[in-house]
Amino acid sequence: MFIDEAVITIKAGDGGKGCVSFRREKYIPKGGPDGGNGGDGGSVVFVADENVNTLLDFRGTHHWRAQPGEAGRGKQQSGLAGQDLVIKVPPGTMIFDAFTDEMLADLGHGAQAVIAKGGKGGWGNEHFKSSINQAPKTADPGEPGEQKKVRLELKLIADVGLIGMPNAGKSTLLSTLTAARPKIADYPFTTLVPQLGIAEIDSERRLVIADIPGLIEGASQGAGLGHEFLRHVERTRVLVHLLDAAPADGSSPADNYRTIRAELAGHSPMLAEKDELIVLNKIDLLPEGEVKSAVAKLRADLKLGRDEEVLAISGATHAGTRELLEALWSILRPKVENWKG
Repeated sequence: MFIDEAVITIKAGDGGKGCVSFRREKYIPKGGPDGGNGGDGGSVVFVADENVNTLLDFRGTHHWRAQPGEAGRGKQQSGLAGQDLVIKVPPGTMIFDAFTDEMLADLGHGAQAVIAKGGKGGWGNEHFKSSINQAPKTADPGEPGEQKKVRLELKLIADVGLIGMPNAGKSTLLSTLTAARPKIADYPFTTLVPQLGIAEIDSERRLVIADIPGLIEGASQGAGLGHEFLRHVERTRVLVHLLDAAPADGSSPADNYRTIRAELAGHSPMLAEKDELIVLNKIDLLPEGEVKSAVAKLRADLKLGRDEEVLAISGATHAGTRELLEALWSILRPKVENWKG
């Protein structure tokens, strides 16, 4: 199950109370104050963990608390600090204040952030002694730890995002390029949740590829499945716009391309500016010898320039998939070394 949003309440640990105590030993009638300080409360820390890929853990647990600090003790003994509560989330998780909608953190690979800070421990009475107050009988209470209601929102982080109409062949292509095994069938919306896979070009080159659920006209306004998953496209670094070479509904690849492009622009103008590679899929369904003419027609219909590449592949037969990976690597290579999520 894929869960990409959750609302939870987090509470950092309260600081421990300071201690009021006086030293009492035989033959020492006026030992003076010796109350120790309270320990600091634990903080709530979110960590992006590569081994976590959904927000499912938060579906049934809505309250998360860090450990409070211990109270101080006599003989100038300070209370132990409370342990931090470390909450593991998938890379790509954004944390918002649920009331103000302020973004508190955007966690890329390996990042961490303190979202609720633990309270400071209170001073014991030993801290307050002075020349004019040699026997203080007061101590500070610990400070309360921060409490927040936060909204977690996950956007997948991937090198490549596969986009296109339902049944464009994205799931088949993902299973061909990677070890991912998404559900594949001949009906719309086979993919109900984003799927991730790692394509190994060779021993030193790998790409993380995300299969984004099929978009339809009106997706940016909430139609179909697209509204929930368009935001995942934002975190991919390059888009593979997959087009069915022979759509079963009689539509044209060019018209399908324009439909998806309109939805991307409707969701976010910045999203529409992402690097894109146009790929004509399912060429195994075309009559022999018509692949070049199909590519030429698509280029003419979309009025593409000479520098705008169109690749022809078949996810089912693996034809052209090696060339696709090499083309993606050449697009991404200038960005791979500097991009950190």
